[in-house]
Amino acid sequence: MRKVKSARKLGRTASHRKATLASLSTQLLLHKRIETTEAKAKETRKHVEKIITKAKDGTVHAQRVIFRTIRDKAAVRELFENIVGRVGDRSGGYTRVVKLAPRYGDAAKMAVIELVDFAEAAIEAPKTSKPDRAKRVRGSKKKADEGEKAAESGN
Repeated sequence: MRKVKSARKLGRTASHRKATLASLSTQLLLHKRIETTEAKAKETRKHVEKIITKAKDGTVHAQRVIFRTIRDKAAVRELFENIVGRVGDRSGGYTRVVKLAPRYGDAAKMAVIELVDFAEAAIEAPKTSKPDRAKRVRGSKKKADEGEKAAESGN
């Protein structure tokens, strides 16, 4: 009788799948929130939950075991310094997968995966401000600088 295997293959070879999950996990630990396909998000959730649970030990051995898969010093440092401190009292469920509208190009199911305790921090992150369109002048950069100077001297 055929038994169903729980892991998704994601249309990749074993080594490519391992690299993809390691990369998604690294980015999730660094940015606290990433947007990806629904299947990748659900597989990344399994991967990251195990990593965070292992990191809660706080031992050097745990750091070395995690560094085998993450391979990014900044992400491992962020995990042990900030993330474990925030989720120390939590017994599991460190991530959340929120489904989004399908992707425009190929209608793939999309989702956002985020660390639960950092959800409000990711939303409140300041957006990069765009230059004021009223001050810009069409043409070369030289003309734009002259337009700004004229506007400043006129006030």
